[in-house]
Amino acid sequence: MLASFLITFREALEAALIIGIIAAYIVKLGRKDLNRYLYLGVISAIVASAGVALLFKLVYGELEGTAEQLFEGIAALTAAAVLTYMIFWMAGNSKKIKGDLQEKIDVSISKGQMFGIVALSFVAVFREGVETVLFLGTLAVKSPFDTLIGFAGGVLSVALLSYIMFKGIYRLDISRFFKYTSILLILFSAGLTATAVHEFNEAGIIPPVIEHVWDINPPVNPDGSYPLFHENGLIGGSLKSLIGYNGNPSLTEVLAYIGYWFVTGFLVYRTYKMPSGVKAHESRYSQD
Repeated sequence: MLASFLITFREALEAALIIGIIAAYIVKLGRKDLNRYLYLGVISAIVASAGVALLFKLVYGELEGTAEQLFEGIAALTAAAVLTYMIFWMAGNSKKIKGDLQEKIDVSISKGQMFGIVALSFVAVFREGVETVLFLGTLAVKSPFDTLIGFAGGVLSVALLSYIMFKGIYRLDISRFFKYTSILLILFSAGLTATAVHEFNEAGIIPPVIEHVWDINPPVNPDGSYPLFHENGLIGGSLKSLIGYNGNPSLTEVLAYIGYWFVTGFLVYRTYKMPSGVKAHESRYSQD
């Protein structure tokens, strides 16, 4: 539930921020008549995202055995790949996204191509919708009810926050928001990568090398319930969904998790630090 709430909150908030920028700029231009194009894009994207979710459910429902394990592994790996792309996209565009959106709106208006606004709003919402389907799809496989509750909580929280934010009571630094949430996204993506490797281990595609590097899962309770910190327990299960916690991982799972952290963490850190370094270089060059 916690994992699905955080994922939904983060993805929905990003979409809300972009739609908010577009809506605010339309108001600034005094062209409220353009709102219908904005609404058309948003509604179309929500319907399309629901279609993707339905397709995901239909395909998964027909699978079993090795095919099911392969599907879960591929879905987790795909979600990790998409999420990794978004992490780097945010790192490279967080400071200029507002200006880029306003420029695209100006171009659409000047050319009389109002459906450019439809396309902007559609892409903003549909991209986040597809990502949410991929991420939550891997969670819903294990716990559909908790995933649904977390999803609903995330959507309602973003709706409330967006209302407050758009009223001017609360202002959010988009660049800083992207920067700090990247840490959470790297955690979750590393967990997805390890989950994919785990499924491929079970399907026999990737050998575990060492089946269990360690086993810290507490014994099951006498009544058959799982202890809190068991990977299927309340706390352990939440950590498993959120950051890929596994009480008895294989060696390839551990290597995938740590390897993702080192490589992606280093590259993202370097990307965020790069602008200041470039500025410093340009400053020294101009002084010379």
